[in-house]
Amino acid sequence: MPADISIVVIASRFAIVVLLFSIVVALVRLIKGPDAADRIVALDLISMLIVAFLATYSIYAGETSFLDVAIAYALIAFLGTVALARFLMRSPQQNPENINNKEAKTTNNE
Repeated sequence: MPADISIVVIASRFAIVVLLFSIVVALVRLIKGPDAADRIVALDLISMLIVAFLATYSIYAGETSFLDVAIAYALIAFLGTVALARFLMRSPQQNPENINNKEAKTTNNE
């Protein structure tokens, strides 16, 4: 290990380790998540952590091509999150009309 190692290399190595640990923790939440909304948020978090990892690795490796990949991945991840959120809102279990009908039935019974 050379003695002239820079602070940028040390900081980027530390950041890579922290980001990988964060991805593992978010993956546990993705698997265990009590409902679909928690899983969507965990998936979005993992996507943003991967973008941060790619940016950090780009600094560590000195390659700017990883930044292009990170930008493209961020755009695709955003669209995926929006699509999953729309799917969750349209599911029959979360339909606001069903909730309003249930509330109307409980008020009529009182």
